[in-house]
Amino acid sequence: MTTSIQAMVDNSSAAWEGWNGLGYEARSQILGRWTEELAPEVRAMVTYQCHNANEHVAETLLMPGPTGETNELYCAGRGSFIVTADVETSLVAVVGQIAAALVTGNTVFVCLPSDYVLSAGELVAQLEKSGCARGVVTAIDSDQLADLVSHPAIAGVAYAGKLSTSQALARQLAARDGLLAQLISETDCESLPVIGSPTYSLRFVTERTRTINITAVGGNATLLELGSGEEH
Repeated sequence: MTTSIQAMVDNSSAAWEGWNGLGYEARSQILGRWTEELAPEVRAMVTYQCHNANEHVAETLLMPGPTGETNELYCAGRGSFIVTADVETSLVAVVGQIAAALVTGNTVFVCLPSDYVLSAGELVAQLEKSGCARGVVTAIDSDQLADLVSHPAIAGVAYAGKLSTSQALARQLAARDGLLAQLISETDCESLPVIGSPTYSLRFVTERTRTINITAVGGNATLLELGSGEEH
């Protein structure tokens, strides 16, 4: 693992907390500004991903709990994702992957072929101009991809292209150390059944719970103890 790869991962991880903490509305507004740089069919894909994320993962749910407590269930980004694709893959597909990953609170590494219709660096420049902080989106070269996929801090890979490449990425992710990483693969780059699914954004999130004690500690201590499962 090279020093440059580790530095990029560290920068992405440092940017993640602030980006994830912005919330869906603020992230959607930034992506909305990004669409001003895009062709109509590509713009429609960004709007589609933001709308679906708002429908399926943006809402915070209030769960039943003991008196004096509020318990909330909400979705958060999983961390840093790699977005990559073949040279034949449409820009609509690539932008759909980036938009879904970003709107759900993840930071993104973009790796595209050198002869792709738009470079990863150009996409990063567009997103930073639209309001993404530095480190939220990072362009990487093809020769850095393998090392980055193998890095244990990467939460997942979103790939659009050939089945054979998808299988190779799956094997590489399975062989690495650390937490399991998700491969989100689209191999039908004409119909886009995966990227075009209304629930595509669910693949980029993890569920979290937040408990807030709204009473005096002494009055709530017994309830919390009963819920702990510990014997005293």
